[in-house]
Amino acid sequence: MSRLAFLGPRATFTEQALRSMPGTAGAELVPCAGSPAVLAAVRDGTAEAGCVPIENSVEGAVPAVLDGLIADPPLVIVREALLPVRFAVLVRAGTTTADVRTVASHPHAIAQTRGFIAAHLPDATVVSSTSTAEAAAQVARGEFDAAVSAPLAAEQHGLEVLVDDIADNAGAVTRFALVARPGPPPEPTGRDRTSLAATTQNRPGALLGLLTELAVRGIDLTRIESRPIKDRHAEYWFHLDCTGHVAEPAMGEALAALYRRCDRVRFLGSYPRAGNGASHPGPEVPPLPIGGSDAAQFAASQEWLAGLRAGSTA
Repeated sequence: MSRLAFLGPRATFTEQALRSMPGTAGAELVPCAGSPAVLAAVRDGTAEAGCVPIENSVEGAVPAVLDGLIADPPLVIVREALLPVRFAVLVRAGTTTADVRTVASHPHAIAQTRGFIAAHLPDATVVSSTSTAEAAAQVARGEFDAAVSAPLAAEQHGLEVLVDDIADNAGAVTRFALVARPGPPPEPTGRDRTSLAATTQNRPGALLGLLTELAVRGIDLTRIESRPIKDRHAEYWFHLDCTGHVAEPAMGEALAALYRRCDRVRFLGSYPRAGNGASHPGPEVPPLPIGGSDAAQFAASQEWLAGLRAGSTA
């Protein structure tokens, strides 16, 4: 039986996301105290893979996860899941709104419910916790009066739902990544994403040159984030998500070009994109060709280039 780590404790959104991923049924799910601990468990072999939140549609990327992905030894993303986020205020039995003086939750959950808390619990002190489920556990232990968490955590920790559906932004979605030690990527599906991180020399046009390598090959850049390099002032890792798979000619050429152009490139995986199932509210994304006209065009261009090098002008 495989062991899969996730941001714990039990009943977190991350556990829900992990359970929704194909191929995880029957695995031993191991809760970890924090995303860095999940990544560490994968690196040291305690777990075969680990699930962490990587991006939220309201608050953006999770910095600790982005930083952890570029640490050594390397890790790669092998799958992702999108989960609509539904928050509730959980309390011990008999607690009323007037009794709530402290509210605990994960920082991203607090940010997504800040308006509700300000309007309905204005006198409560807001406290950060390592996860929404841990906040619920702290309420059950009597450490805080209320938790902003998934409704599922109420049953897990013997709490009551004081108020349900409290998110400030309806339709918020969190993206979760399943990471593993490096190996052959999943086979292309035609609906894939490639993630990477790169550093460039600090000179005019360096970032533009990096992006141009993608643009000229028709690669859709879906996300870019910068994170500071911890031991270098004013230098950054650029985290990129692109549509496509490393096995496809355009993406392969782009990665090779970035390897030549950038100081460092870290391949973070090619994997199926989530987003076309019932759990995702977004529109249907048309498939990309695999081995069809796109591949044929690249093969033809290589043949044409070989002819030029051999002296042909046709």
